[in-house]
Amino acid sequence: MKKIFIIGLPRTGTTSVCHTLLECGVATAHTAYTNFCFNNATAIADTPIFNDYKTLDLHYPNSKFIYLERELAAWLPSIKQLLTRMHTNLTRADGGFNIHIKRCYLNTFSELSLNKINDDSYLESCYEEHFKGAKAHFNNRGHDFLSIDIAKPESYKKLCDFLELKSDKTDFEKMNMGGKVTAWNDIKHPLKIESTAKGRIDKLLPYTRVC
Repeated sequence: MKKIFIIGLPRTGTTSVCHTLLECGVATAHTAYTNFCFNNATAIADTPIFNDYKTLDLHYPNSKFIYLERELAAWLPSIKQLLTRMHTNLTRADGGFNIHIKRCYLNTFSELSLNKINDDSYLESCYEEHFKGAKAHFNNRGHDFLSIDIAKPESYKKLCDFLELKSDKTDFEKMNMGGKVTAWNDIKHPLKIESTAKGRIDKLLPYTRVC
């Protein structure tokens, strides 16, 4: 099944892009932790996508992958705030976030600590390593891979052209600004696919069965 995977890191505009896809008639999930979600959403973003894109590329051939860039000057304070909020539940051994969130964040932000969260050079290296890894993986595959910065005025048209979508709009609606992270929860749309089954997750996702 062909999919659309948004593989940018957290705090790069994933919610804004997911909202746009919903408005364009695409069944969309912002994060996915169940088999139902993967089977029913055409587009999926954020966790676990940003970490698992290479495996997803193998499991869902001919899918589209969209990388979201963001200027480091804007991304750094935003990701610091997010990781600081998440740190305890990411690193605690007796619970916290679900296994998929922990695995993806702790792999992408390796050896995470509060000191490192406040180290710009550490966060920049995590960003650069992730971006370079995605570009290398999709090298010479322009039909499958698009990289955009949604703050740039031409990015909306690039996305629509890449996915062959029709839209009357010309720009993304900027969401989760000022450190907010809950805008997706407030969106009501018939094509919105929930990431969990009333809070429950599947330990094995469709593509992890072949790993």
